[in-house]
This record gives sequence, C-alpha cells and structure tokens, in this order.
Amino acid sequence: MKRTHNNGELRLADAGKTVTLIGWVAKKRNMGAIAFVDLRDRYGITQCVFGENFNDAIKDVKNEYILQVTGKVLERSSKNPKMPTGDIEIEVSEFKVINKAKQPPIIVADETDASEETRMKYRYLDLRRPVLQNKIITRAKIVKSIHEFLDNEDFVEIETPYLNRSTPEGARDFLVPSRVHKGEFYALPQSPQLFKQLLMVSGFEKYYQIARCFRDEDLRADRQPEFTQVDVEMSFMDTDQILDLGERLVAKIMHDVKGIDIDLPLRRMTWHDAMEKYGIDKPDTRFGLELVNLNETVKDVDFAVFKSAIDANGHVKGINVKGEAGNFSRKKIDALGEIAKKYKAKGLAWLKITAEGPKGPIAKFFNEEQMARLCEAMDAHDNDLLLFVADSHYMVVCDALAAIRNHLGKELKLYDPHTFDFLWIVDFPMFEYREDEGRYYAMHHPFTRPKESDLDKIDTDPAHCLADAYDIVLNGFELGGGSQRIYDEELQDRAFKALGFTPERIRSQFGWFVDAFQYGAPPHGGFALGLDRVAMLLTESESLRDVIAFPKNTSASDPVTDAPGVVADEQLEELGIEVCADVKSEEN
Repeated sequence: MKRTHNNGELRLADAGKTVTLIGWVAKKRNMGAIAFVDLRDRYGITQCVFGENFNDAIKDVKNEYILQVTGKVLERSSKNPKMPTGDIEIEVSEFKVINKAKQPPIIVADETDASEETRMKYRYLDLRRPVLQNKIITRAKIVKSIHEFLDNEDFVEIETPYLNRSTPEGARDFLVPSRVHKGEFYALPQSPQLFKQLLMVSGFEKYYQIARCFRDEDLRADRQPEFTQVDVEMSFMDTDQILDLGERLVAKIMHDVKGIDIDLPLRRMTWHDAMEKYGIDKPDTRFGLELVNLNETVKDVDFAVFKSAIDANGHVKGINVKGEAGNFSRKKIDALGEIAKKYKAKGLAWLKITAEGPKGPIAKFFNEEQMARLCEAMDAHDNDLLLFVADSHYMVVCDALAAIRNHLGKELKLYDPHTFDFLWIVDFPMFEYREDEGRYYAMHHPFTRPKESDLDKIDTDPAHCLADAYDIVLNGFELGGGSQRIYDEELQDRAFKALGFTPERIRSQFGWFVDAFQYGAPPHGGFALGLDRVAMLLTESESLRDVIAFPKNTSASDPVTDAPGVVADEQLEELGIEVCADVKSEEN
C-alpha cells in the first residue's frame, strides 16, 4: 500500500506524473460516463476522475471507503481556487478498495449537521473532519514550540506522580482506591504544585512538564475534568524575570503557530485596577465599556437601591453603552437584567440620555444637578444607555456588570474576534474571605508568597495582604498564572495559621512537604499555562472539546466508551469497597 504523494501535495507543476494516492472517499459524484471522487487524508483532498471503464467497479464505492488509486496528474479544465490541489486532478488508471465503510452517522466534512452529542459518540469519525484535524495539529505545534523554547532555556523536563495524597483545599479530588492499603485512597493531581516545589528543593533549578491534571468540577465550555497544563518552575529568579520568561514563551508560540509577532513586554494591570475597571480579574481589553465607580456621585440621590447599598458600605457601579440607547428596547434591557440576576444582583437599573432629557425608571430620583454630575462621571451624552448595579457586596456588583459587559462586547461586535490581546494581572490578594464559613481561603494556593511589602499583613491585616502572584490573560480568558512561593518554614507556618489550619491538619495533609523545607529550600517561583485553553483560543474554537481528541461531555462522561461505568463485584471486593444499594438502583 505504498503511495507516492499525500492528498494535499500535488500541484500544477506535477502535471504528467504518474502517482499513487491512498485516502478516504470524501465525496463521490456520478456524471454519467465518468465519476469524480474526492480522496481525503489528513493533508488535504485530491480530485480523482474514473473513466467509463470503471463504471461497474466504482458504482458500489461509498463515502468513507478507503481507496488506493494510481493515475496521471492532469491540469483541471475547471479549476477550484478554494482547494490547494484545485488546479489538478488524477486520471485514474487503476484502483483498489482497501476497506469498506458503513454509512457514517455524521457528515465527515468541515460543515456538518450532526449534533454535538452524536459527534462526540462517533468522535473517531468527527476527528476525520479537516477542521478538527487542523485544530488537533495546531495543538501539537503549540507543544512543539513549548518544548523548543524551554529546552533552549536550559529547563529539565521531569514527570511527577499521578497517584498522590489527597489535599482537599481547592477543587474536589478524583480518588483512586488502593488495593494494597484497603480503605485508603490515592488522589489524582489537581496540579504538580507540591512536587515541582520539591524539585526546587532538590536543586534542579529549572523544571518543566506538559502535565495532566484532574479536578472533579462542574463542567463548562472552557473546563474539562482532565486537562493539560504547561508547568514551569525555577529557582533564584525574581518576579520580573519569571514574567519575562513567560511572555517570551507566549511570544514564541504566537510566532511559530500563528505567524504573529506580539509586542513585548506585555502590559501589566493590578488586580485592583482590573476589578475596578472591568469587574473581573481576567478582563477582555479588546473593547471599552469600562465600569465606573459611582459611590460618591450618587451618595445623595434618593433612590432606595443606591442608598441601601452605600449605607451598607457597598458599591454602586455603572457602564455607559455609548450611542446605543435607541437600539435597546425595554425587552432587551430586561434581558440584561436577567444576566445580572444570575450573578446574585437584585436587578439592573438604567437610564437613557436623550435630547429631551434622561428617560427611564430611575430618572425621577435625580434632580438636575445630580443628573449633570452623573453624566459627567460617566461621560454620558445624547443616545447613551447607562446601566447600573448596586449591592452591599463588592463582588456581586463586579460579577454582574462584568457578565453584562462581556455579553455586550460580543453582542454589539465591539472588537475584532481575530485579534489577540495579552496582559498580565498582578498583585492579587493573598486571601479571600468566605462569610458562609467564617474564614480565609488562599486565593491561589497556601504556598503563595506575599509581596515583600506585605509580609507583616499575613498576621495583622490578611484582608489587605497582597500576594506576589500573577495571571496571564488573553481576550478575557485566563491562560495561566503563578507566583513566587513561600520557601521558609516560619512564613509558611504563619500562612497556614491565617488560613485557620491546625497543627494536626498541617501535619496530616502537608507534613511530608513541610519537612522538606527544613533542608535549605531555595527562593523559587513559577507559572502554569492551560494548554487546552491556549489551543482553544489560538484555533478560535468555541469549546475546549474542539482541541481535545477524546473529551468528556458536559455530564463528565465519555460518549465513545460510556465511561464512567460500573465494575464487577469481584473488583470492588479486592478494593474493600461496597457500593450502596440505592446508588446501584439509580445507575440501573
């Protein structure tokens, strides 16, 4: 089954050559005395012409049959400029059916009418589609670029274990029962965080890994239960050096994969500024619609919603949707209000600025001076639509307006979807307080180092303690992030104490890790990039599932293999596990 060329290779310069091709039948067209077959492989499509002497032999050939054809390369009389091979065709002199195929349940082409459920069930057919193959190949190019860059920077690629000890702080672990140690469990890694820090203690100085990670979380378009991250750690480098390395890595990926040279250094924005201007720590900065803090502006306005928020030390923020007042009906504005409610806001207040004056349900609460002050603060003019959210909780205001802002940016086409806008978000809070539990949690992880200026705040003012942490953001998506790490035992004990960890819990969950830091741990830090997310954005895909060969669906199942599934009672007995009867009945 030798072939002389692939199906995307031949050009007009090859006319007159006798060639042999192999591939799948992408399309067959009977034209009376002759038949045309588009032969497809991962490299492209070539049109093959079967003369009338093949009428009987070719009549039963269907889409997705695998053929081997031999023939002469001819210039096409009717060229197809949309195909790289569109100037030529193969005049077939002989062919062979390598394998037959049933009628496929999906159209194997860039455009298919199959539902996502069907596509995922027959993923091996879905992956024959050139558009998906190109995305998977692009992902491979990204990985190659990463290896080249980090190898040239003298990093050592080291694998870390999959079977770890559970550390419940963070997302849910996937647990693996131990047959040898009955009643005990391994946990699949949410990241290689602890082991890569141990590798710094081990003196490797520069480590990286294309690492598989596992988190038992609810799924969405940009999340999978198993995912891949580019994990990088280094010793004796300050934050500026780490960010420089990270953005040079991203720049090489963009050059190698997209042919785009991005400007370095990348912009940096503090977490506080991101939240104030965009309401989110992964802002899409391709368009404006920045949030405006209105606490001072509306503090004397007699509108109960604003007053109650401010009196509770809360916040009032707004967005000016410039020039769009006439394009938003009450129904469309109410739809924006429903978005706000999804993020726990009580509703959405609004005003339209018109030549006849302000209009809207809350216009009556403003006197002339107050309205003038509001318009100045929001740079509002005729035909502007002003949107407001007020709440006693800062994050409710930010979350709701950020969601509305992102919705409007896409709905109103306020940015070029083919642009790539990178930036760093820096100076994150060290901790976040959860009122329902009455304690602080680490915003990143318990081993993040505070900024040198904030070391004392771990004990005295954890709410305002800043971490030496950073995220890299692209087009409103967090590509990854990292931090400087705590490397001295005394500071780590203080961080654990701020998080409410008891000595017993520290010893139980992290004793083995903390012990290693008694033997001369170097200053170190690093970052991780989400490989799946990088591939999703660089291929301009709508979902991570498009850039993962065999992804899970939204219910965390694999439609190809029907995983997860029940196992035999004998296997459970070996593990010392019994499944409750009511769980079994639900599964059946």
